[in-house]
Amino acid sequence: MYALAICGSPRKNGNTTLILNTVLGTLREKGWETELETVGGKDIKGCTACGACFKRGDGTCIINDAFNPVFAKMLKADAIIIGSPTYFADVTAETKALIDRSGFVAMANGNALKGKIGAGVSAVRRGGATHTVDTINHLFMISRMIIPGSTYWNMVYGLHKGDAANDKEGLANMTHIAEVIDWLGRAVKPHMDSFPDAVTEKEG
Repeated sequence: MYALAICGSPRKNGNTTLILNTVLGTLREKGWETELETVGGKDIKGCTACGACFKRGDGTCIINDAFNPVFAKMLKADAIIIGSPTYFADVTAETKALIDRSGFVAMANGNALKGKIGAGVSAVRRGGATHTVDTINHLFMISRMIIPGSTYWNMVYGLHKGDAANDKEGLANMTHIAEVIDWLGRAVKPHMDSFPDAVTEKEG
C-alpha cells in the first residue's frame, strides 16, 4: 500500500515536516510505500471555479502550477496525510489551495478520492490547531474518504525548527495515527471495489 504525506508548510524541514515524517516512518515499518510531497512555498493557486475540470474529465486542473503532479499522486495513494502549521488558527494558503482544487477535481472525476484514508495533522505554537485539522478533514469528508481516529487531537507543539521533537505526547499520537492507518488500510483494501455509491434523492 502507498501513503502520501503532503506538507503545507513553506518552512523547509520545519516542525510540520518532522511530524509527517514520524507518521511515514511508522508506516514504512509496517511495509507501506511512502512519499512526502511539499506544497508549502510553491506556486499553487486557489481554485477559480472555472469548471474546466468537469469539462476535461481527465483528473487534472487547467491551471498549470504545482497542483497536478501532487494530485496525480493523491489518486494513486491508499492513504493521504495532509499536514499544515497553524497560521491564525487555520491552514496555510497553499494547503487551502490544495484542499479546494483537489476536492473539486476529484468531484469532477467520479469522486476519485472516495474510499481512501485521510488524516490531517498540524504543528502549532499554542492554540488553533483543532481548527486547522478540522479544515483538512472537511476535504476528506466531502470527498467520501475514511478518517481514522487516534488517541487525541492530531497536533504537535513547537515554534522553532525542531521544537516538535520535544513534544513526546504529540509524537506518540503521530505514531498511533500511523498504526491506525495501517490497520484500517489492511481492513479496507480488499473491499474497495464494493465501496457504497452515493444515495440520491428519488424524484417525485
